[in-house]
Amino acid sequence: MNLVVNGDAESGAGGTADPVAEVSGWRVAQGAPALIAYSLGGGYPTASDPGPARRGSRFFSGGDSARTALVQDIPLPRTGRTGRRAVDAGRVRYTLSACLGGYAGQEDGARLSVEFRDAKGTPVALSVLGPVGAGDREGRTGLVERTAEAAVPPTARSARLLLVFTRSGGGTSNDGYADALSLTLSADGGHR
Repeated sequence: MNLVVNGDAESGAGGTADPVAEVSGWRVAQGAPALIAYSLGGGYPTASDPGPARRGSRFFSGGDSARTALVQDIPLPRTGRTGRRAVDAGRVRYTLSACLGGYAGQEDGARLSVEFRDAKGTPVALSVLGPVGAGDREGRTGLVERTAEAAVPPTARSARLLLVFTRSGGGTSNDGYADALSLTLSADGGHR
């Protein structure tokens, strides 16, 4: 099960390139993101450009801020196959995935990180995806899937997601793009 709330930019206001003040499930920590419809056109990614195999109608972008940051804090399960006891025994793995991208030959980009924290909020592990540069996209507008997988560190009780869009060059648009953000946990049956 995906633990990310609104990892697909489908909930809340948006649909145009205009920045929004709030993003459902996320805290806007810096800048003003836009939730852009794949049908908008005008050089933005469309349904026929590289991107998620199963995409909805919208994706995240950096809006018109030089740096835009969204934060989401996710409590990890208390019980069950991926609960605290299994985490502390080293038997839970996580997979972080996202489709990240940008516009044509520009180097504006998006980065998704997950920081696992203990009960006191102290960081105990970090994993970062992206950014995906123009070379990774072969100079095309679109999004490319990135994935990281590892063990959830013992003592982890929560995960903080940070989605950052950075404008690297000129222009007024921050053309870092993101969609299909996912954090899943799985019980590692190989260790007893």
